[in-house]
Amino acid sequence: MRSHRFDRRRGLVVAGITVVLAVLLLVAWGIYGLLVGPPAPQHPSVIDSTVDAVPPTSREGHLGPRPIADTADPEEFARRVAKALFTWDTRSTADVSEWAQVVVDVADAEEAPATASDVRSYLPTPALWQQLRGYGTRQWLVIDSVIIPDAWSTAVQQAQSGQLPPGATAFTVSGTRHRVGVWGTEPANTSRLVAFTVFIACERPDPCRLLRLSQIDNPLW
Repeated sequence: MRSHRFDRRRGLVVAGITVVLAVLLLVAWGIYGLLVGPPAPQHPSVIDSTVDAVPPTSREGHLGPRPIADTADPEEFARRVAKALFTWDTRSTADVSEWAQVVVDVADAEEAPATASDVRSYLPTPALWQQLRGYGTRQWLVIDSVIIPDAWSTAVQQAQSGQLPPGATAFTVSGTRHRVGVWGTEPANTSRLVAFTVFIACERPDPCRLLRLSQIDNPLW
């Protein structure tokens, strides 16, 4: 009986999100192609002296991944997930799977396998990770805005009862992804604008949980 209820609830969550995305025709789950690093023969821009050019991990004196702190605040949770997705440092002893795990750890239990696949699409492959280690590469995200997209509100209105888990919502995050390392003997910096949607469920008093992630640069608006 318990297994039946588990399968039924899991089916509702998956079906609900699938219906929403099908209606909107705006989000596709997929692989985000990460930059390998400074490509030869071009030389990336030299790092500047602004605060945002200093990786958060360096400021804090901590290189390894850190757990995402629990919160029942939906927007704050979306921000924490967004930063964890883009924050990593190849100079640490942690491998790429350990950086991914901190995000998977806050995923809804019934959605964890699918969410893990989403998370992996935001991170370098293990082979690429080893290449990036050669540059001492680290990355982080500076968030510009976190909004509930109009398209999500429309989708919720069109969704049938029970198609979405309690407290489900979506936040579209926009910001700048920074990546720094060493090219030859010189510090180098690359950055690009990114936007993506974080699908979460927050049912107080329990902490928020991550449901799914949109494809990078293909968010809801």
